[in-house]
Amino acid sequence: MKFLFDMIPVLLFFACYKIAGMNADASQHFINTYLSGIISGGSVTPEQAPIVLATLVGILATVAQIGWIKVRGRKVDGLLWASLGMFVVFGGLTIYLHDEDFIKWKLSIVYWLFAVVLLFSDLLFKKNLMRQSMKEIIELPDLIWTRLNLAWIAFFTFMGALNWYLAFVLFKGNTDAWVNFKAFGATAIMFVFIVGQTIYLSRHMKDQA
Repeated sequence: MKFLFDMIPVLLFFACYKIAGMNADASQHFINTYLSGIISGGSVTPEQAPIVLATLVGILATVAQIGWIKVRGRKVDGLLWASLGMFVVFGGLTIYLHDEDFIKWKLSIVYWLFAVVLLFSDLLFKKNLMRQSMKEIIELPDLIWTRLNLAWIAFFTFMGALNWYLAFVLFKGNTDAWVNFKAFGATAIMFVFIVGQTIYLSRHMKDQA
């Protein structure tokens, strides 16, 4: 359920981009009429309108997501706050400058930020964040916690590099293809990784039994 909850902003971003793309002239009119104050030059082209609207919806969805967590009296994960901060900065630049490159960079930087936080929390503060987040659910040997942390560091590093390659090399100039990857490709890779991780951890939990 948490995985699906975390995916809400991504799915809304995708849906908004596709709907706005199918109604580009109407999207342009809406932005130029109601959002001109936050747009450099006060207007966008029909081609720029979908990514601008989708980015705005993604930011608002992430804010609402955090608000929902707070209303329910739960602690907001630090990585979610960081993700929101990056979304606001790079998404804000995307909206203001109506330049899609910023939101594409945002995804890579968020992945790399997660990797850096996991790495340096362990190296500098001797704090395994994967263990901190999962220790109430499962018990594992110290070595397995270390491997799990390293696996997520490697995964986030890889995903950041993959996003950069797809956004600026393979799909350069093809925002539709990149949005499809962001919504489905990245999600599928994450799902497969989590399933593989679960299988691996279950073996070690059985060993402890």
